[in-house]
Amino acid sequence: MYVIRMKNCAFFARHGVHDEEERLGQRFYVDAELHVDAGRALSDDSLEGTVDYGAAFKVIEEIVAGKRRFLIEALALEVARTLASRFPQIARSEITIRKPNAPVPGVLDHVEVTVAWPQ
Repeated sequence: MYVIRMKNCAFFARHGVHDEEERLGQRFYVDAELHVDAGRALSDDSLEGTVDYGAAFKVIEEIVAGKRRFLIEALALEVARTLASRFPQIARSEITIRKPNAPVPGVLDHVEVTVAWPQ
């Protein structure tokens, strides 16, 4: 087993409960921690036996930049499930999504959620 970490992947999207969030959109940041079953990929030095992180990035981008979600928790779960489905070598993933401009009545750096799959 080994871990692939993709940190601070940035995407413009329109997620959130409020109409203004859909209308204006904002950047969302994603971290993906993928626990991968090594199989023979490492000893064979073979991309086919591992997770192509370029392809994984595109999967994340399609989901995050795609259909609007009210909850970033639901968005993170969709990313985790889709990655596990697309790459059977992933034994477990933790997806963190950060929303820097969350509509809260105060000053904060960002709101973030982390979802693990399988749970």
